[in-house]
Amino acid sequence: MIRKFISRVLGRKGPGSPGQPAIIAVAQHGLQRDQISRGCRRTIETLQESGYQAYVVGGAVRDLLAGLAPKDFDVATNATPEQVRHCFRRSRIIGRRFQIVHVNMGPETIEVTTFRGHHGEQSGNKAQTDDQGRVLRDNVFGSQAEDAARRDFTVNALYYDPTSETIVDYHHGVADLRQKTLRMIGDPKTRYREDPVRMLRAVRLAAKLGLMIDPAASRPIREMTDLIENVPPSRLFDEMLKLLTSGHAVRCVTRLREEGLHHGLLPLLDVILDQPLGERFVMLALEATDRRVREDKPISPGFLFATLLWNEVLVKWELLQSGGEPVIPALFLAMDEVLDVQAEKLAITRRIAGDIKDIWALQPRFEQRSGKRPYGVLQQPRFKAGYDFLLLRSESGELDHEVGTWWTDFLHASDEGRAAMLLPPQPGEARKRRRRRRPPADSGQNIPE
Repeated sequence: MIRKFISRVLGRKGPGSPGQPAIIAVAQHGLQRDQISRGCRRTIETLQESGYQAYVVGGAVRDLLAGLAPKDFDVATNATPEQVRHCFRRSRIIGRRFQIVHVNMGPETIEVTTFRGHHGEQSGNKAQTDDQGRVLRDNVFGSQAEDAARRDFTVNALYYDPTSETIVDYHHGVADLRQKTLRMIGDPKTRYREDPVRMLRAVRLAAKLGLMIDPAASRPIREMTDLIENVPPSRLFDEMLKLLTSGHAVRCVTRLREEGLHHGLLPLLDVILDQPLGERFVMLALEATDRRVREDKPISPGFLFATLLWNEVLVKWELLQSGGEPVIPALFLAMDEVLDVQAEKLAITRRIAGDIKDIWALQPRFEQRSGKRPYGVLQQPRFKAGYDFLLLRSESGELDHEVGTWWTDFLHASDEGRAAMLLPPQPGEARKRRRRRRPPADSGQNIPE
């Protein structure tokens, strides 16, 4: 009743029969055309001048209404990909499962999608699915109403026309956003079977927008988490990366636990978040990541996943050493084992996996603070990431604060100050040092400050 009342207040036309959307004027929603990027406006104007319908759609409309800055602007239209391609000289068609068009407008790349149609038995368009109901291939075009019904959540089924400055709302999305509710379009169980990643997306959007997941959409999640096993690791990795770099990673991980989604999805979280020390380390890392996102600073996926997986590496590293394996070989064996296990769930790219290993491999080197070894650590390409990782370990209580403090002082000290800070050689190192040629007097000149 409340949703219907708000929809009427916001300008809903007609009695609310199926297929008849609310047309919400700018006086009610407050979203103005100059909040849309210039490239997106030009794309829509060109399509409309060619006789097609075109709207800003989905996340950009949702975020602007919520007072957030969209990362990008997507366009939905009734023009086919070939027709869109014909309207723009600088454009190309991409995609296999569902074709879209990338339109280049100056520095912007606008993603233009044709309205999608129903794929059920009633429409005569049967989508290709697997045994669990996950849609594998679905290339059906349709009307705007069908496109809205195909979207996952009501807050994502909003269409904004910058020409008239109106919002077309088929599923009370504006009302749900104002009521702080994340509601699924259609039957939640069916929609989760079609695409299990929607369960993760629900957690991410609820955390990002400060919404409560509607009980009807939240209730099936715990009993359907096994469907995540059926999602390709590459898709899971992309979704988890969005979740952890959303600027609300702490809330997202908390919601994952509340919904029971962390078990099995991330093997590392099954163990880490049940251990006080491990949980503190992870939360400190996620808080640091959220802070960098809010400050519009770059973040490193390699660093983030290195922190998430570290506690598991520690456990296996200690186990291997207790079995007689030398320290460094044991670390590398533990690193490979943890990454191999995680790869079964998330397809971490080779480049990111390389960054993770570099950060981990530096950690035992930070304990070597005598002779020329600290200078060698400073010269490592991944020193800054490894150093930040060391400080997290120190702050979480895993490592003595003195180690982190020593490296902070050593990093900012002069050449003379660094030389004075070096610790005496450890037992067994003196003999090796005597066999080496003494370094030149100015050997520290090229060490980075």
